[in-house]
Amino acid sequence: MNTSIESNPLIDRLPPHLKQFIKPQNYSDYSPINQAVWRYIMRKNVNYLSKVAHNSYLKGLKMTGINIDTIPSMYGMNRILKEIGWAAVAVDGFIPPNAFMEFQAYKVLVIASDIRQLENMEYTPAPDIIHEAAGHAPIIANPDYAEYLRRFGEIGSKAILSSHDNDMYEAVRKLSILKEAPNSTQEEIIEAEKAVDELQNKKVILSEMAQIRNLHWWTVEYGLIGTTEDPKIYGAGLLSSIGESEWCMTDNVIKKPYSIKAANQEFDITKPQPQLFVTPDFAYLMEVLEEFSRSMALRKGGFRGLQKLIDSKKIGTIELNTGLQISGKFTQMITDEDNNVVFFKTEGPTALANREKELIGHGIEAHPHGFSSPIGKLKGISLAIEDMGPRDLKAYNFYDGKRIFFEYESGITVEGLNITGIRNLNGKLILIQFEDCTVKYNEDVLFKPEYGTFDLAVGSEVVSAYAGSADFRSFNNLYHVSETKTIIQEKAPATIELEKLYKEVRDMRDNNSFSVEHAKSILSTINNNHPNDWLLSLELLELAKHNNQDELTVILTEQLVHKKEKQPKIAHLIQGGINLI
Repeated sequence: MNTSIESNPLIDRLPPHLKQFIKPQNYSDYSPINQAVWRYIMRKNVNYLSKVAHNSYLKGLKMTGINIDTIPSMYGMNRILKEIGWAAVAVDGFIPPNAFMEFQAYKVLVIASDIRQLENMEYTPAPDIIHEAAGHAPIIANPDYAEYLRRFGEIGSKAILSSHDNDMYEAVRKLSILKEAPNSTQEEIIEAEKAVDELQNKKVILSEMAQIRNLHWWTVEYGLIGTTEDPKIYGAGLLSSIGESEWCMTDNVIKKPYSIKAANQEFDITKPQPQLFVTPDFAYLMEVLEEFSRSMALRKGGFRGLQKLIDSKKIGTIELNTGLQISGKFTQMITDEDNNVVFFKTEGPTALANREKELIGHGIEAHPHGFSSPIGKLKGISLAIEDMGPRDLKAYNFYDGKRIFFEYESGITVEGLNITGIRNLNGKLILIQFEDCTVKYNEDVLFKPEYGTFDLAVGSEVVSAYAGSADFRSFNNLYHVSETKTIIQEKAPATIELEKLYKEVRDMRDNNSFSVEHAKSILSTINNNHPNDWLLSLELLELAKHNNQDELTVILTEQLVHKKEKQPKIAHLIQGGINLI
C-alpha cells in the first residue's frame, strides 16, 4: 500500500490542523470493478450532461485532466490543477465542516478518495471520488466560480457551529460509512438512518454553520444556473449523480430563484431534493454570500456573537475594538442593561493575538487554565483606556510600577499593581498586566491575587466573534478527528473472482486484444457464478459490438434484457448502458 502523499506548494502551506486529515490516495486499492463503475458513470454523465450542464463542465473536465475511462490519480490532478491555482488532497469521507471550508479558503479541493459500490451507483450519501473529482473539480476551472468557492471557504470556516451541528456531522458520517461498507447489515443502516432522521427533525435554531451549510448545499452541491425555465447544472452533487441529474430537470423538482432565503432551507442528505435554487450567474452567488456574511458574528460581534461561541463549546475567537484577539473555549459573559459585553471568560488553553499573530508570552502555555477580563468604559472618565496617550495614562495612574484602583461603568472594579502593558502597531495599549490584583463585580470576586498575574484586556466592545483561532499556530489541534473510521473488510472469494473477470475484460479493451472465445468463457463464468452482475455483461456487449461480433452481441443483449426483467430496480441502468453502446 502506498503511504506517501503527493504534495505541491499549495498543500505544503496548509496548517498542521488541516494536514492531519490528508491521507494517501492508494491508487492500487481501486479494483477493476471500481474502475468499471467510474467508467460507466462518466460515460453516461458526459453523454447526458453535455446537454444540461453549464458550459464550464466539459471544458473543465479537459482542463483538470479527468479521464472518462479511468479513476483520476491525485498526482495527475494536482499537476493540472496547479495551472489554475488550485490543488487537491485525499481524505477519509466527511471531515468537520469548518475544516472542509478552511481547505477551500486555501484553494485546496478536498477529495474523498473512496468510490461508491456498484449497488450505490446512482447516488450515495458518502462523499466519494466520483462526487468530488467528477463533480467539483471541472467547475473550478471557471474563474468566477473558483473565486466564489475560495471566498465561501474563507467565510464558512469562520462560521460558528452548535453542538447539534457536531452531532449531525457524526451521525451523517457514520451513516455514509455504513452505506458504503460491503458487509453492513440492514439493521445497522436502519439504526444509523434513524439517528440522522431524529437529528434532522429536531426543532433547533439554525446556527451560522447550519445556515452556511445550507447555502453550500443549494449552490456548490445542488446548484442550478440560468433561469427557472431553462436551468443548467453546476452543483457537484447533481453532476456526479446519474439519477438526480436527470430527475432534477423534470417538473417534479420545483425551481426557485436563488436568494439569501436559501440559508434557511434545510435538506435531507439521504433523499432526492424536492426543490432546487437557480442563480442567474456565478457573480450573483458572491453577492448573496457577502449579504449573508454581514449577518454573521464575524462582522457583528457583540453579546450575540459571544453567546454563539459559548453555545458552540468549541475553540473560537473574539476580537475587541483595540484589535486584541482572544482564542479559546468561551464559557461565561456578563452584560450590562444595554446588552453590551462587560466581562468574558474562557476555560482551558487560551491564546491572545493581534492581527492574527500570537502575542509573545501569551500562548496557551501562559494561559493553560483560561482567561478572563472586564471590558468597557471607565466610570467618570470620558476617555477610553485605549484612546489614552502617555500623559493621559500618567494622569490616571496607568503606568508601570504604580498601584491603581479603577471602576468600569458596569460596576466592575479592578485593584492591583500595574506591572507593564502591551501595545498594538499603532502604539495603543491592548493589554495591561497586574500583580496582587482583585477584580470584583458587586459581591462576586472575578479574580483573586492568589490566581497569579492578571492580564487586563483593553477594549470597550466585542467587534467580531468567529470559530477557530486567530493564529492557527496557537493550538495543536483545532479540529477533532472523528473516531468513526471507514470500514475496510476482507474480500470474499467470489468478489476476488469477479474482479479478475473485470480485469480481463478491461485488458482486452485497453490492449485491443478482443477474443470471442475468451469473451464467451467470461460470460459463462458470469452466468454460473455471478448471475446478478450486469455491468460486466455491458462491457462485453460494448466490445462485441465494437468488434462486429453479431452473434455474441445478440446473446449478450438477450441476457441483459433478461437481467432487466429479474432486477427491475436497476433496469434503467442496464438500459442506459445499452443505449450508450
